[in-house]
Amino acid sequence: MPVIATPADLVYPDELIRSILKTCKRIALVGASDNPSRPSYFVYKYLSERGYDVIPVNPGRAGALILGKPFVASLAEIEGPVDMVEIFRNSEAAMGVTEEALKLDPLPKVIWMQLSVRNDAAAALAETKGVSVIMNRCPKIEYGRLSGEISWQGINSRVLSAKRPALSTKGFQKLTIDRRQ
Repeated sequence: MPVIATPADLVYPDELIRSILKTCKRIALVGASDNPSRPSYFVYKYLSERGYDVIPVNPGRAGALILGKPFVASLAEIEGPVDMVEIFRNSEAAMGVTEEALKLDPLPKVIWMQLSVRNDAAAALAETKGVSVIMNRCPKIEYGRLSGEISWQGINSRVLSAKRPALSTKGFQKLTIDRRQ
């Protein structure tokens, strides 16, 4: 039975999270929503605005558009390789999504389970296939924390640096994760 994680029992080094966010540029977001009030919508939008190619996966919305990009019904419908599968579903659904992800060729580098999503059996299965797993974390929050953007809202990022932030090359002012090592 899946266990809901507490913040203390899943610790991932900043170097690992930063490496994943720097190398995984094509992300399948399973459970994406085109409803602007849903967390999966603003995670989709945020990551897209930071240069990630985010593919929205939701069988109930297949063919509809989210910010101009069509939803696909399943991971199998995605053309080309995917670097990361982000699971925006509940802990029980994580096993099915993980099994579907492990049928992809090539395999994704990472399976990322959103906040409050933890399935140890799914993680173990993925890791036996050489796929890294992150559970109970949000890539939007981790990107914001590691880039320093999250401090703009007064949140302690737990990252101290005297380096000047590197600004994004286009659009509104954004920080990148490339500024801190």
